[in-house]
Order: sequence, then C-alpha cells, then structure tokens
Amino acid sequence: MNIIAFDPGQKGGIAIHHQGITTAHPMPLAGKVLDLPSIATLIRSHSPSIAVIEKVGSMPGQGVASTFTFGCGYGQLQGLLAGLGIAFELVTPQAWKKLVLAGTPKDKDAAIAYCRRAFPDVPLVMPRCRTPHDGIADSLCLLQYGLRQFDIGKNHL
Repeated sequence: MNIIAFDPGQKGGIAIHHQGITTAHPMPLAGKVLDLPSIATLIRSHSPSIAVIEKVGSMPGQGVASTFTFGCGYGQLQGLLAGLGIAFELVTPQAWKKLVLAGTPKDKDAAIAYCRRAFPDVPLVMPRCRTPHDGIADSLCLLQYGLRQFDIGKNHL
C-alpha cells in the first residue's frame, strides 16, 4: 500500500511511501499559492491508497489575508485528493506528535532529529539552504503516523 502525507502551507512538505521507498519534497508553489497541477502530478505518479493531512487552523498573530490564503490552499488540497478519489485522514499536530515524537519536547527540532534517525536517506536540507526544512520533517512525521496507524510496510523508529 502506498501512502502520501502533507504538511500544508507555503513552507510545508509532502512525504511519500511508494513501493517501500520513502521520499519527501517541499510543497510545490506557484508564486505564493500551492501549485495544484504539480501536486496532482506528484499524487498521480505515486498512486497512494490513502493520504494524511495535518489538520490545521489559523494561528495567533496571523493576518487576515494570510489566514485566508492558507485556508484556501488547505481546502484546495483536500478537494484535489477528493477529486482524484484518494481517501484522506486529517490528523492534529497533537495526535501525530504524541505517537511519533513520544518522549521528546515535540517541537521542530525534535521532528528534525527523529527524521534524521528514521529516514536517514531522505534529505532534509534543500539545495541553496543551510538549515533543515521543517515542513519536510513534519510531512515525514505525518507519513510515519500514517504508516503506524494503517500498519503499512516497515515501522521506523
């Protein structure tokens, strides 16, 4: 069974478990919005049976326009999956962190450290960057949540 996981938003990521191989990508963008055609191509090329999306909401201090843009992208991602006939589960950050990051501070650094151990072959640092991409790390953690919840393939650390 193949699975795909999304940390939505402009700085998010997409993680994929396809035929026993795990890969991850930064969220494709077209300017400041999600690049839905690229995301659709990525989804179709990996034929996932199910998707996991981080269940998100507005954040304190976030402006009205940015909240609206983020919410539109979040809904578009769900609509894209529904249109492609792919079931998805919305998972709160608290739920995936409780399962995947048990015994850690459950912050961005813990997610990055976990991914370096569990997915050592998946790069977290993108070209022309110096720091790990926390959106990719979160998408990998969401993927691990899905792998465990749906008992798919090898469970990592």
